[in-house]
Amino acid sequence: MSAATTQRDMRTWIEELDRARELIRIDKPVDPLTQMGSLLYQSREKALLFEKLPHGWRSLGQAPANTRHAALAFGVAEEALIPHVAAKLGALIAPVTLAGGPVKDVKLGKGEFDLTELPVHVAGQRDGGPVIGSGLVVSKDPDTGQRNLSFHRLQIKGPDKSGILLYPRHTWRNYLKYQARNQPMPVAIFVGHHPLYYVAAATTAAYGVDELAIAGGFLGHAVPLVKCETVDLEVPADAEIVLEGHIPPHVREDEGPFSEFQDYYITGTGKNPIVEYQCMTRRQDAIFKNLQNGSEMEGCVFHKVPMCATIFRRLKDIGGGPNLHNVMILPGVFALVVQVTQRFYGEAKNLLMAALSSEYQHPKVAIAVDADVDIFNHSELLWALATRVDPQQDVVVIPGTHNHAMDASLPELGAPGTMLWQRRGSKLLIDATIPPPADAKARAMFERIRPHNPQLRLEDFAASESQPLVRALSPLFFGSRLLKPVVGL
Repeated sequence: MSAATTQRDMRTWIEELDRARELIRIDKPVDPLTQMGSLLYQSREKALLFEKLPHGWRSLGQAPANTRHAALAFGVAEEALIPHVAAKLGALIAPVTLAGGPVKDVKLGKGEFDLTELPVHVAGQRDGGPVIGSGLVVSKDPDTGQRNLSFHRLQIKGPDKSGILLYPRHTWRNYLKYQARNQPMPVAIFVGHHPLYYVAAATTAAYGVDELAIAGGFLGHAVPLVKCETVDLEVPADAEIVLEGHIPPHVREDEGPFSEFQDYYITGTGKNPIVEYQCMTRRQDAIFKNLQNGSEMEGCVFHKVPMCATIFRRLKDIGGGPNLHNVMILPGVFALVVQVTQRFYGEAKNLLMAALSSEYQHPKVAIAVDADVDIFNHSELLWALATRVDPQQDVVVIPGTHNHAMDASLPELGAPGTMLWQRRGSKLLIDATIPPPADAKARAMFERIRPHNPQLRLEDFAASESQPLVRALSPLFFGSRLLKPVVGL
């Protein structure tokens, strides 16, 4: 592997954000336990690089802060992001193992590192303590040796111990196999890397598919790995920090609350497993990665992109190939919008049913809209619901469904850390599309108003002293998708 193919890491990502003027450098001292969470929560548009933290640390957060940043990481326009990622989902590139890498610059055994000295922040007022939200957990199926990579929150409990929330999916499945043998499960957790690694980790693939091969497909080259020091696992050679440890069988401790992706605290709180650590390796000048959770925060961005892409990929072949434009997850992650031009009456409902029964457990509400509705603008979606929906014809409730275990609005069965943990509720689909192009007369009723001369720009007519204000408004209005030609109208 050439040096050129190993350079996409958190360092190059910081440089890319800086060049794009999407990075704010915080050069004043910041306390991760009392100040950082508030600053991250306020920054919905820009990434933050904290340069003066306790014990000499630096930390990157809110990177990506939004889907615009995610598009930057993939090198495409925001509107093209989801179809682009969907096309890459099947293009797996297997990782390669190297003899060494930057993450091996410093090696610390048990008693030589202290998790409480890392700049781990407290995200919200009711959080149970500092939580590493940016740790990507590597584990293996003990029967097959197949690797898994996934997000898990890690509440710091001491110098070499954390809690862990294991959602009932692939890592949990691996853990149950170890627990049945009464053996601890080896884990390696890397903190800090290029965002495409995080998007890959958030991708729900079939059990046994290596998410590091998905990351390779996103990056366009094989992920370089190195062997861990104390566990039989591999981690990216150019990560910032790696924590090696075990999850002991049958051990449960109080964990949480934590500021989760839905903007609530309590979900997942209870008796959860723990991780005991025996080794840390890191770069000489490692930069810590903090991840702020909450609705429409960085944690949501990492999950929204692969969720949208996976569902887009699923829908594009429904019914022989619909005229599908885009898919976007809405705030709270339990709802989505499908942008489609119907070929036939009822086609939108077919797509919504497929979206609600996808690889992901999250979607509870699915809405279909036409191409003239800007799915990045929530006011546009509300307008479509208000003006294009006949509740009697266009709204369907599906009762008795299995839903995401962290959806606090639904009845909870079981409890975190147990086999039966889930929510049982219902799902909702809303068809807010207009008649198909083949029914031109009916469709014409829904043609939207457009200005007489959409090529004119206010900035060309404004007085010189008003130009700064007009330029500030330009991204909001002059680049509006509403002024572009409307497909099918």
